[in-house]
Amino acid sequence: MTNVPTRWLTAEQLGPAFDDGGPIVLIENTTVFRRRPTHRQKAHLYLTALRHRARELGERGTFLQASSYRAALTDAGLAGGALESIDPPSWAARRLVRELGASILPSRGFVTSEHDFATWAAGRKPTQLVMDRFYRDVRERTGILMTPGGPEGGQFSFDADNRQPPPKGAESLGLPAPWRPVEDDIDAEVRAELDRLDAEGVRFLGHDGPRQFAATRAEALAALDDFVETRLTDFGPYEDAMMLGDDTMAHARLSVPLNLGLLHPLEVVDRVVAEHAAGRAPLASVEGIVRQLIGWRDWVWHLYWHLGPDYTRRSNALAAHQPLPHHWWALDGSATDARCLSHTLDTVGGSGYAHHIPRLMVLGNAALQRGYDPAELTEWFQGAFVDGTPWVMPANVVGMSQFADGGVMASKPYVASGKYIQRMSNYCRSCPHDPARATGPGACPFTTLYWDFLLRHEHRLRGNPRTRLQVQNLHRLAPDERRAIREGAGRLRLPLVAPEEFGR
Repeated sequence: MTNVPTRWLTAEQLGPAFDDGGPIVLIENTTVFRRRPTHRQKAHLYLTALRHRARELGERGTFLQASSYRAALTDAGLAGGALESIDPPSWAARRLVRELGASILPSRGFVTSEHDFATWAAGRKPTQLVMDRFYRDVRERTGILMTPGGPEGGQFSFDADNRQPPPKGAESLGLPAPWRPVEDDIDAEVRAELDRLDAEGVRFLGHDGPRQFAATRAEALAALDDFVETRLTDFGPYEDAMMLGDDTMAHARLSVPLNLGLLHPLEVVDRVVAEHAAGRAPLASVEGIVRQLIGWRDWVWHLYWHLGPDYTRRSNALAAHQPLPHHWWALDGSATDARCLSHTLDTVGGSGYAHHIPRLMVLGNAALQRGYDPAELTEWFQGAFVDGTPWVMPANVVGMSQFADGGVMASKPYVASGKYIQRMSNYCRSCPHDPARATGPGACPFTTLYWDFLLRHEHRLRGNPRTRLQVQNLHRLAPDERRAIREGAGRLRLPLVAPEEFGR
């Protein structure tokens, strides 16, 4: 009788889609926290998810604690034909299983296969790998939200309908608090382990706190139920809005269980589409979720492999070399009086989470304007966010947020003045800066640096159809105002080096 190989599942492969019933090995490696700055709550999530899955597997699972994945597998006699792997979700892990001679199964956990994407991308120029085209292709091939006459509702995207600012005068959307897990004995063991590592000198980012995200299959399903029942309807209209008193708003907060492999994206898609079919959820909200999962999420996954392992290192089209400042690595919002940036840094420090607009239009916008090094910024995003994985952050940060690949990922830099933040949030109401002012007393740092960014990159941006109008607005600036903007921006962009304890 042929021996059945043991399957190594990474911490991103913990759900039923990755388990075909054979023997499984799980490896806990806390040494990675010594090498890479990691949010304390992210470390907790990964360790508790691994340990909970090991308990669920019982005798069918082998749980190893080691300082090296390679050593753990070889010491356990798992190499060659004894080891099996569903292709792991990082370049480093894929190299390891191939060097060990493991049997490799195709990757899972996404709507489209890597072969599907390769076929779609074949013959296209780098600038033609546009998410909207990919998303339409996936919709047409899967039939999701499609009718015999075309897309449901007559259009593929309702993004233009999903850009409402927050309700005027309100402190929150008034929705129920999002689902939260109840911690158990495994969580207590993990917290004690992280306390021990902290005492030994491991420097985690952010703060400890009660676990906020699903780390088991049962918890993931409960979190999905909660989103569908309490926030799906409001997701679309306020998808791009930000509020001081409501960091969750109508967002699903399912990125963690999705990235741990506890939910399959099609499970979420099927649920929300069924809600629309039953008349319980508007199409714009449902399509927004569908686009994020079968469009954006799959697209970013495929770009990680398509763009290669050196994408982050080689991409710096805007020559941004400024190191991240101390207070970013410390996740300390008190170091800035810009209310939007201060609040977002504090929010990430306290939870390891912020929804996509604070990430892109506050943190990413601030980094782009200041010229922070895109490779270091990618490392920061990956470590500071509980859903930050090696495959998620490169295209999102380097390409989308920082335009560092020169236009492969995004067709324009996502740079905006304080007026955008004022329009889409209530942050400016309690901020000492005036988003309409670029110079003088009370000038908004985002507005000053927005005009400075256009001035510094005027030649490149003038030839881009999507930024040409912004550049034309530079003609409104008198020579004295240009000079004042340059001087103010120079003070705001003074180099600040991150602290040594984070290995920077």
